[in-house]
Amino acid sequence: MSARHKGRKRALDMIYAADLRGTALTEQLAAERARVDGNVEVAPAFGFADELVTAVIDHAEQIDQAIEAASTGWPLARMPIVDRSILRLATAELMTQPDTAVAVVVSEAGKLAGEYSTDDSRGFVQGVLGAIAEKLRASSSTQES
Repeated sequence: MSARHKGRKRALDMIYAADLRGTALTEQLAAERARVDGNVEVAPAFGFADELVTAVIDHAEQIDQAIEAASTGWPLARMPIVDRSILRLATAELMTQPDTAVAVVVSEAGKLAGEYSTDDSRGFVQGVLGAIAEKLRASSSTQES
């Protein structure tokens, strides 16, 4: 398992835990930073997880708006916590990691959904992320013109 895949799983754990407990994601990230401080074995995976969680924190409103717009008929509040967490994680990656291929982000999110959520979640998550990626590409090509 690659360090980036492990990083996504760690980031998902933090996002999910904060949402489930109703605590601030900044607090969850700080606690995780303290827990892994100095542990060189987890440094590569945690470094990527830290980047992703920080992106979720920094772009929370924009991320939630993008998910709401792409998930027709499924407001965030109605989604299972794990699906909402995966979507926030992957949307943050789509927005802030332009060197990562869209297909990789969508595939990784689908794997996480398949592993941690319901039978229908993989298709739902990948469909929402596909719509988000399409809008992001359209807006970035408009900005480049």
